[in-house]
Amino acid sequence: MSHDVVIAGGGPNGLMLACELSLAGSHPIVLERLPEVTERYRANGLIGQVVRLLDHRGLYQRITGTPEPPRPVPAFTFGALPLPLEDVPDNPLHILPVPQRRLEEVLEQRAAELGVEVRRGHELTGFTQDGAGVDVDVAGPDGAYRVRADYLVGADGGHSLTRKLAGIDFPGVTNDVTVTRTAHVTVPAGIRDPLTGGLTVPGYGHIPPFLHHRTERGLIGYAPFRDRPALLFTIEWDGSAVSDEPMALAELRESAHRVLGVDLPLTPPDGEGPHMLRRVLGGNTRVAERYRDGRVLLVGDAAHVHAALGGPGLNLGLQDAANLGWKLAAVLRGTVGPDLLDTYEAERRQASERVVMHTEAQSVLISPGPAVTALRTLFGEFLATPTNRAHVAATMAGSDIRYTDSPNPLTGYFLRDLPLSTADGPVRLAELARPARPLLLNLVGDPIITKAAAPWSDRVTLVDAKADIPVTAILIRPDGYVAWATDTPTVDGLQEALTRWFGAPA
Repeated sequence: MSHDVVIAGGGPNGLMLACELSLAGSHPIVLERLPEVTERYRANGLIGQVVRLLDHRGLYQRITGTPEPPRPVPAFTFGALPLPLEDVPDNPLHILPVPQRRLEEVLEQRAAELGVEVRRGHELTGFTQDGAGVDVDVAGPDGAYRVRADYLVGADGGHSLTRKLAGIDFPGVTNDVTVTRTAHVTVPAGIRDPLTGGLTVPGYGHIPPFLHHRTERGLIGYAPFRDRPALLFTIEWDGSAVSDEPMALAELRESAHRVLGVDLPLTPPDGEGPHMLRRVLGGNTRVAERYRDGRVLLVGDAAHVHAALGGPGLNLGLQDAANLGWKLAAVLRGTVGPDLLDTYEAERRQASERVVMHTEAQSVLISPGPAVTALRTLFGEFLATPTNRAHVAATMAGSDIRYTDSPNPLTGYFLRDLPLSTADGPVRLAELARPARPLLLNLVGDPIITKAAAPWSDRVTLVDAKADIPVTAILIRPDGYVAWATDTPTVDGLQEALTRWFGAPA
């Protein structure tokens, strides 16, 4: 049997890619070795520009249960230093607290609505590729079989078999020094601060909620979720002292005592669970040598792994999927050549390198010791300036990434949500983006723009609208990035941009 695309891995990144491909007219299948969405706890939320991307697809509203658009957070943290953002103009940092299990459920539901076949209990075991496609070997509940596809995409995590079989190196470094211990817990009511939601620990002081809290001996964090048990974690720099025995709650309590210097009472959470009780030794920081080998591509953790500080993993991986999806679908339709796939790595590699940079910087800032304390003092002084906080917020959000250089300052960036006035009434840009088609906004009603774009009307949606933005027309890619914009009454470069990204005119 032949398919457009086989996606190895049915986690958030693989499911998001499947949805993007289907919206663009392709017919992918997803192979996922787990028979059902895992009960195991992993990520606890989404941070950064990906929240706005989910708004573009209507998925933010499904997850939150509200029709309201996302709002930026008034404060966050960087390297366990406070990052107040209320005075930052156009604050780009958004947060969506959602367990990864729930995110996967929503994405799988959406994939089913779009006709995507998700084969649970089926696992890629090998593949061979030629100039016309890929033969994918699969182990399923009823035995081994083979699938023929035009392309194979590995969304199978940091230990990606797809990447290994493709012979793609995964250079980087391994940290075997830190130990992260995490568990769902109950803490006594007497130490829970009703005003902040954090903890007031006798003999130590206040631990704010949902933020990393550093001491000279380690790091601790407390997250009192509304709809699930509170989560507590510690990080220590004592990897050589780790036991081989399964972690128990007493181990986390002992770790918290070492980090704080006082006892922090912890008991198991109420309910049947599943409840997290996890110890992780060290971690990896690696970026794939390349994201593509012929007809095989990588997304998400298969292409890059890094420290979890600041929660950038899904922000990075889901945007990989959004970047690749429309491009791969256009190649499959034949409207553009396969060279368009080269822009996937060129654009997303810089995003992964930025994440590696800021997570490594945060890893240094949270480390114990007086030298780091001095560095934190100096860095904290830099964060006293709103301009510097805006820079850090943009870095964490991923909104500092620019794909294309252009005299127009918007070109190459993800376009923030805009209220638009159209003949049919007011609408948000994010709502127009739901079909995942390219958008050309004619903001001055200029017939020259309409005429210039007419040969691409089968692929690009043209909208006449008014908006408070300093351009006369703007071309937006399906992944939300600006492909072209002008603030003059000309269409110079428009047809070139349309051809580059969406193929020759009809």
